[in-house]
Formats: sequence, structure tokens, C-alpha cells
Amino acid sequence: MNTIPSIVVRAAEIYGTACALEEAGRVLTFADLELQMDRAAAAFLRAGLEPGDRVAIWAPNSGDWIMAALGVMAAGGAIVPLNTRMKGEEAAYILNKSRASFLATVSGFLDIDYPALLEGCDLPHLKEIILLDGKSDVLTVTPWSQFLEAGQGVSAAAVAARRAAVTEEDVSDIIFTSGTTGKPKGVPLSHGQTVTMFDVWCDHVGLREGDRYLIVNPFFHTFGYKAGWLACLLRGATILPQAVFDVPVILERVAREKISVLPGPPTLYQSLLSDPALETADISSLRLAVTGAAVIPVQLIEDIRARLSIATVVTAYGLTEACGLVTMCYPDDPVEKIAGTSGRPVAGVEVRLVDDEGREVAQGDPGEILVRGYTVMKGYFEDEEATASTLTGDGWLRTGDIGIMDEQGYLKITDRKKDMLIIGGFNCYPAEVENIMLGNPDIVQVAVVGKPDQRMGEVPVAFVVSKEKGQTEEEIVRWCRLNMANYKVPREIHFVDSLPLNAAGKVQKFALRERLTDAT
Repeated sequence: MNTIPSIVVRAAEIYGTACALEEAGRVLTFADLELQMDRAAAAFLRAGLEPGDRVAIWAPNSGDWIMAALGVMAAGGAIVPLNTRMKGEEAAYILNKSRASFLATVSGFLDIDYPALLEGCDLPHLKEIILLDGKSDVLTVTPWSQFLEAGQGVSAAAVAARRAAVTEEDVSDIIFTSGTTGKPKGVPLSHGQTVTMFDVWCDHVGLREGDRYLIVNPFFHTFGYKAGWLACLLRGATILPQAVFDVPVILERVAREKISVLPGPPTLYQSLLSDPALETADISSLRLAVTGAAVIPVQLIEDIRARLSIATVVTAYGLTEACGLVTMCYPDDPVEKIAGTSGRPVAGVEVRLVDDEGREVAQGDPGEILVRGYTVMKGYFEDEEATASTLTGDGWLRTGDIGIMDEQGYLKITDRKKDMLIIGGFNCYPAEVENIMLGNPDIVQVAVVGKPDQRMGEVPVAFVVSKEKGQTEEEIVRWCRLNMANYKVPREIHFVDSLPLNAAGKVQKFALRERLTDAT
């Protein structure tokens, strides 16, 4: 049975006393991990979790994040990961849209009391807030240790029965993507889809037993969750969570903890390569890097190999709606292929490129990327309209991305989903930022576009029609920081009397981008 709880049981049988998780002096074997999963499952059973219920996790990378997730899944539920950079209203929207019964979160991470961010929000479906770490000023939270203790009265037989009832077709997680219309959409994926795809991923990149995987990619993202700690369980690698991206800390951990696997967005490697501490750091244990972006400089791939001494570097392309993976390069591909393309379709996944009328384009011509296969979602969570506009009747997923495929089947992404920005590895839709900014009573109109940035790839810039002429850039940025995830906050505010519109009344964002180009 290919379910995530069954993978934990299988890992305990195969790898037993090998190290599964290391974190701040805490060491768990694969056998320990199975016991901790069942303990958490018992606690969720006691709390009343029913099969199919959703549990949100709003916390940084940690061992307890994994324990909570595994406990939910073993009890028959599905997890809903939340971005730790979200503000209260952003998180509340997803909690309500998913009708999450429970929330596992923290207080103190980056000096934020996460439960306190939700005070004043209407959350009719939420039964209990579980505090994985820290102390909150909110009185109605249950500490993780107390939550676990309450489950001690649940029998092992009851836990085993609930775990055995989980099937490959059951939903393991609902990951919310940013939306082109301004509202995030939930993507439900099954245990079978997830386990099968990331078993393929492990084979493809060469993750192996005994690897030591420093997981910097956030667990709320497919890269940190499925290509992260789940991949470790599939291959018997050690999970080493990293909560904050801090170059000196990462270099120190690589040396001290003999890290061999370090995937991440291009910005991770660019930051490591530009840090003076690299010259004296012992990074000889590193062997595997996995990254992805529309365009990666050839020089970056060469520097990862030469200066970071990482022999295996692969790139990939994927999206949440297709389980996070569509194409991958091979470790022995030429550096030009690894940097200049996103690889070939992985086994079991079809890719075709079509024009605006849905006709397949000629080889070498640009077209919209369509994806079909076992990894594609069945539909957005309770959103028939969005599903109908994204999935065709014969199962093709319209990605909205534009690409070119060469004669060897390698895919090059030439343009991304309309208007979407990738900010340091995070997807950000301008429509979502605009929707939030219009909640500011002093903003009449706003349009957000991307501006190239050497470190982050690109950053958002906002053009604002203000109600009050005396409003300052600092005031708007301060308001944005209070109401949206930091990576979404516009780095520049340009006040304008009006926005450029076409005949249909739509904002001509190309004209705004031209203004930015002319100003540099």
C-alpha cells in the first residue's frame, strides 16, 4: 500500500535503528519515528479527528511539524500547510476555505505569536489550536505535549485500525496556491500520487540510504515536504530541518553535521557563493544539489560544481497541481541542458505544447505547456469554476506556462503564468497582492508588476492611485508588512494619477514595466 503512513512503517522495518531525524540534540531512529507517528495519531483520534478531516500546520521546519503531519495522516486526515510568512487574515482565509478542524502552530518563531495573529478572525470550523513550540498570549491553545498526553488512553489497536483504513486514493494534503484572481486555491493530492511521484524523484536525483539532508526549503512547500522529509523516509536518509535561511548557520551545519544533500532555489546557492565565509568553510561532504527556475545561469551551475564541490546538480520544473514535478534533468546531462532547460518529462507524465486554439505546435515553437498523468490533481478543492478553466475534459492540465521543447524532449520555460512572480523561490501573483492592498482605505487603485533583482530574481513593485495626495511610500509599505507575507510586500511604491488602461478597461501592465525599464 502506497500511503505515507505505510512508508513510515516500511522505513522502520528496513532501516530500523538508523538515524531518521536530528534536531538540536534530538535524535530519532526510523523505529522511533513510527512510534511517534502512532502517538500523534492517538492524540488526534482522542481529539475527534474523523477520516477526511483537514488539519492546518502553520509552523517553521521542525521535527514536530513532521510528527504532527504523520499523526494526522495516520488518523485518516489531510494536512493543510500554511506559509509561515502569512499574516492573520491570509491564514484565516485558508483555514476557512479548507474548513480545517485543527491548527498546529507555534509562537516565538521570528518573534511572532502566530495564534495571536488570528485573534479577531472568524474561524467557525476550527475546534482546537495546538501549540507545537513556544508560549502564546492566547489562552485557548493546547501545548503539543499536553495534546499528546491526552491521547494515551487510545488503544494501539484503534490507531492501527485507523491507519490501515487509509488508502492510496485518500487525500494526504491540500496545498494552497496563490491565485490569479487574488484568492488562493486548494490543491488536494492523494497518498498514492505523492508516494509514487517522489519515489521516482528519489531515483532520478540519486538520493540514497545514509544521506544527510539539510532541508532548508520550507515544509509548507512541496520542495521541503515531499522532495524533503518524505523523500528521506523513502530512501533511509537522515532529516535535518533548518527553520531559517541563514548562510553562516548553513555553512557551519554543513561542516559540523556532514551534510551531503542541499537542495534549494537558485537564490540559496547564489547566497552561499557570495558569502565570504565560504572560503574557509568545510563543505567537502556535499554531493547533491537540486534546484529549479525558468532561467538559471550556466555560470551558477558551474560554480555549484566547482566552488561548492557538489558533483551532482539537477534542475526541474513542476507545479503544485501536478504534485510538484513535471520534468527533470539527469545528473549526467551537459551543463547547458541543466542550466538552459528544465529537463524531460518524468515517467508516467505526458507534456504537450499547444497554441491558443489548443493545437499542438511544431517542435521548437513556443506553446502553452499542458500536462497529463497520474500526478495531476482531480480538481481544486471545492472550486468547480477554477477546475473547469484549468483541466480539460480529457485530463490535460493547462499550466499557463509557455515553453519550447527540443528534439530530445527537453523543455525550456520561456514565460511563466501570466503576471506570476518568483521571489526568492516563492510564487507570488500580483493579483493577490493587489487584492490585499485594496483593503487599505487610502488606496483607490493599484497595479503590481515585477522588477528584476540580482539576489531575489525579481521583486514586486506597486503603482498606486492614492486617495490622499500626502500619502508616503513608507506608510504604504508599513501597512503592507502588517497585512501580507513579507515576500509579497512591494519593494517600491510609485504614485500615479491614473493607471494605463486598454479599450476593455484592463490595466496595461506592459506599460508599467516599460516605465520601470525607462527609469533604470
